Amino acid sequence: MNRDELLKKLTELDFIAVDLGLFLNTHPENSEAIKAYNQVIATADTIRMKYEENFGPLCSFRSYAMNTQDWQWKDNPWPWKTDANFSLAGKECK
Repeated sequence: MNRDELLKKLTELDFIAVDLGLFLNTHPENSEAIKAYNQVIATADTIRMKYEENFGPLCSFRSYAMNTQDWQWKDNPWPWKTDANFSLAGKECK
């Protein structure tokens, strides 16, 4: 997967993790949801590590500095920049 594909997949997985977490707040003994949550977290961690190995850190407070001579966090697109967001054109709810 290229940079954008990895980032999009990670965004999807993080959204699913939040959604499952909210579900588990009201259904704390649902073993299927717990299993799905753990699987999503593990997959997201794998993709996050792959992204960071190839393209640099995703956030400044949870990632190791890969380069001790240059603070790479500044090189990634900032959340308010267009290239950090995905277009949902044609995927609107009707």
